[in-house]
Amino acid sequence: GLMDRIADAEVKRGAAADRLAEAEAAQAGADRALKTAEAGLAEAREQRVRAEAGLEQAERDRDAAVARIREKLDVPPDAVLEAGGIAADEVLTDAADAASRLERLTRDRDAMGPVNLRAEREAEELGEQVASMKSERDDLLAAIARLRQGIAALNREGRERLMAAFAKVNAYFEELFTRLFGGGRAHLTLTETEDPLESGLEILASPPGKKLTSMSLLSGGEQALTAVALLFAVFLTNPAPICVLDEVDAPLDDSNVDRFCALVEHIARAGDTRFLVVTHHRMTMARMDRLFGVTMGEPGISQLVSVDLQRAVALRDSA
Repeated sequence: GLMDRIADAEVKRGAAADRLAEAEAAQAGADRALKTAEAGLAEAREQRVRAEAGLEQAERDRDAAVARIREKLDVPPDAVLEAGGIAADEVLTDAADAASRLERLTRDRDAMGPVNLRAEREAEELGEQVASMKSERDDLLAAIARLRQGIAALNREGRERLMAAFAKVNAYFEELFTRLFGGGRAHLTLTETEDPLESGLEILASPPGKKLTSMSLLSGGEQALTAVALLFAVFLTNPAPICVLDEVDAPLDDSNVDRFCALVEHIARAGDTRFLVVTHHRMTMARMDRLFGVTMGEPGISQLVSVDLQRAVALRDSA
């Protein structure tokens, strides 16, 4: 009987153990569900906190947007579409595009500057200034036209006078060149332009026994005599009371110095010009009417000496 009771007890114990294992498994599942629920509850609480914070921020943003709308548009938010001329059922543009357009329009508005209450008066003043400037411009254009006419007349008269003077200088130059060289021929030409006022001058000279050529191909003495002929040709065209010649005879030999002195004497006798010749050449000094020089009779003491050669010759002849 005890063995049977023990067997029944073992069966009951096994069943109880199975129920205990099932209960423990159920408890473990319940614990896990509890932990999951607690984690979900914590997450829900956090989401609730974030949602409440987002709601508060959205309310603040809404209030700020309402304030900006009232500040900029002076209308309630539900009247914004009507103020902007947008229908209620119209499809709005992308927010980024709208923001970019708003920024561009804002920059354009700021670039226009503040409203000028004196703009109309300033426009009238500027109109008066523009009218005055136009009148001055017309006067300037008329003055420029008159100046151009005057310049054209002066250029025309200058060309006429230049050509007349050039003809006289060329005639004197040909005559004086022949006198200095004892023959030959020479003349002046204008070069490289049709306008005499802008043209250059070329000297063509042909001493006796030589071909007609440019002055640069002559010898030094021939160039000096040719320059003397041109110098006196210009001087005879427009003579002066006094002519100073400084070392003109320095590059000349004796025969050419004699011709130079004869030319100076001829011009001096033919006109009213007095020549002051600075020279060291004995032949030139001998041909002058009066000599002025500096001598040093005593060391360190200079003395100006003047000799009237014509009177000296007369005294010699009388003696």
